[in-house]
Amino acid sequence: MRRAMRPYIALLSALLLQQSCKEQADTYRGWGVYGGSKENTHYSSLTAIDTSSVSRLAVAWTYSTGDKDTAHHSQIQCNPIIVNGLLYGLSPQLKVFALDAVTGKEHWVFSVRDSLSPAARKDFVLNNSRGVTYWTDAKNDQRIFFTAGSFTYCLNALTGKVVKGFGNNGRIDLHDGLDAAVADLYMTSTSPGIIYQDLLIMGSRVDEGAAAAPGHIRAFNVRTGKQEWIFHTVPKPGEPGYETWDDKEAYKNIGGANAWSGFSLDEARGIVFAATGSASFDFYGGKRKGNNLFANCILALNAATGKRIWHFQTVHHDVWDKDLPAAPSLVRIKKDGEWLDAVAQTTKTGYVFVLDRSTGKPLHPVEEKPVPAASLLEGEQLSPTQPVPLLPEPFVRQQFEIKDINTLVPESSYNEMKARWLTYNKGSQFTPPSRKGTIIFPGFDGGAEWGGPAFDPQTGILYVNANEMPWVLTMVDLQKKEPKGENYLEAGLRLYRSNCMNCHGKDKEGSGNYPALTAANKRYTEQQLIQLVTTGRRMMPGFAQLKEEEKKAIANYVLENKTTGQLPFTVSTERDSYRNLPFGTTGYNKFLTKEGYPAVAPPWGTLNAIDLGTGKFVWKIPFGDHPDFLKRGIRTGTENYGGSVVTAGGLLFIAATKDGKFRAFNKRNGKMLWETTLPAPGFATPATYEIKGRQYIVIACGGGKLGTTSGDTYMAFALPAGAQ
Repeated sequence: MRRAMRPYIALLSALLLQQSCKEQADTYRGWGVYGGSKENTHYSSLTAIDTSSVSRLAVAWTYSTGDKDTAHHSQIQCNPIIVNGLLYGLSPQLKVFALDAVTGKEHWVFSVRDSLSPAARKDFVLNNSRGVTYWTDAKNDQRIFFTAGSFTYCLNALTGKVVKGFGNNGRIDLHDGLDAAVADLYMTSTSPGIIYQDLLIMGSRVDEGAAAAPGHIRAFNVRTGKQEWIFHTVPKPGEPGYETWDDKEAYKNIGGANAWSGFSLDEARGIVFAATGSASFDFYGGKRKGNNLFANCILALNAATGKRIWHFQTVHHDVWDKDLPAAPSLVRIKKDGEWLDAVAQTTKTGYVFVLDRSTGKPLHPVEEKPVPAASLLEGEQLSPTQPVPLLPEPFVRQQFEIKDINTLVPESSYNEMKARWLTYNKGSQFTPPSRKGTIIFPGFDGGAEWGGPAFDPQTGILYVNANEMPWVLTMVDLQKKEPKGENYLEAGLRLYRSNCMNCHGKDKEGSGNYPALTAANKRYTEQQLIQLVTTGRRMMPGFAQLKEEEKKAIANYVLENKTTGQLPFTVSTERDSYRNLPFGTTGYNKFLTKEGYPAVAPPWGTLNAIDLGTGKFVWKIPFGDHPDFLKRGIRTGTENYGGSVVTAGGLLFIAATKDGKFRAFNKRNGKMLWETTLPAPGFATPATYEIKGRQYIVIACGGGKLGTTSGDTYMAFALPAGAQ
């Protein structure tokens, strides 16, 4: 009897397993959350578009927001979400819209600027925003949350109308409830919050200079906007982590340590996961000695209360801007024959930390390795060790050695680069910042970037796109005391160097992604520039904490106003000791050849597939093409931003590079199967969804970074009607 039943039991087991797999797959069929799911894995179980059919993809619809700003390099970095047949996204000017996800037809649009009074519009701040958050009570209440400037808004998801009962007439000010006097400090949120039950959990983007607001993590009631809990990322007395700050008053004065890249959530365990950035000021830590918890940490918090469950610090006492660039990915891996729930964190350093999801213990060995700790900057005190995972293998080179200098340029250019290379401090990526210049490699933009990785639960493979661009960090002395007898131009130069030079360069020449100000007098009046300094714009923080006369002095210097600039400056601008730093930097400067190419040999951008169970590479390819070298048959890769999407159909979709291409790769071997040219580069993560059996893949084509033209288009692709 028992023998006779065995085939039926086996059949029943197979059917139950099939149903279990189907149910698991169904949770990944939509794209209703930033990053695809609350696990933040960028994974889709859809299979209608697969390796055999992807070559037939065609444009299904396009939508133009109509508000790009080419002059100011506006961008769209939004990963749209799709709920009940509507696609929700953001425009370059922070309009929120809902589209029919099948046709791209506009359903509604909400403009923050148009909703403000004429007086309030002049203070409206544009910031990069990477997505929106959806919530419903599973009945009739459906809401969209997003952040513009320092305000998080709540809209009716079906109509786009402001929900007046949320906060103060439909919005909350992120300055409120931070347990600190921060009303005049820059604060916004570039990544959307995440929903746990009736809570909206939020992080923030703050200034990275000395005048930074604290980066505390908070939860708000989705119905009322009331703040329900707060986790202090710079701990107060009596809180865990307080002992890692030598200065016991640091919690009153030090900002940053903010979760700017978003969150992931294990709903079954009730744990929200965050990744934090460095404490401020980014490049000098003499005012914040110690390891600085909870900066540069992977955090596991009780989602209902905000209480810390565990933390893991990836960089001690960060002075290299090694922010954790993306939210943790919640993964399930097979290691030594055992399935384990884990957290995978990609980093700018090129490491992947793989931790037990419940305890935070490393699942692969992590060693505290000695690093250079002798700083020549007075007052600095560096950590003698840094945590280094032995597995997975780093996905970018860890040092820029002499053998790595770019040889694709003429000999004279090579020799000039080599001569500069020899003058800089270099070696470990933890080589201290210096006055002579220190090579930062991997660079300020990674390694891994804010787009984050994609993880395939079918195979346990993590896909991460990465940069390999060397930068040079040069520290400079700042005036320690305010001199007497200054005029406005002299005071403006001093104030520019302490507030603006870190981004716009020592001589207003611009640096990194920040524009030059050498011709600002052709674009701005004095009053317009003062307004810009006050409010900021996109990646530029506002400096509302400065006195009006200080902002006027900066404007006189930047605009080279030699008339009013000669007037005596008599306003005291003395700051407290925390803001009055002894050092600044000459800006975010890439190490480039005379021709404008990276000083390091290719690849300059890569796409990597890593088995998280073994920690080994499955494949690695250059990602993106530089036209000057592609015509010579050389695949260099390029700098890249945004992230990828991996599907059960065997595909990896990604745009993300300055070459303007949108591509699909075979996820198993990295072979490119399809590419198309976008109207502007897609520096964003795509989204994929299915409606009535037809699968779509959509990408925001915003451009605006790396010198590319700005765009305002969302473009959706699908197989020809009926082909699926």
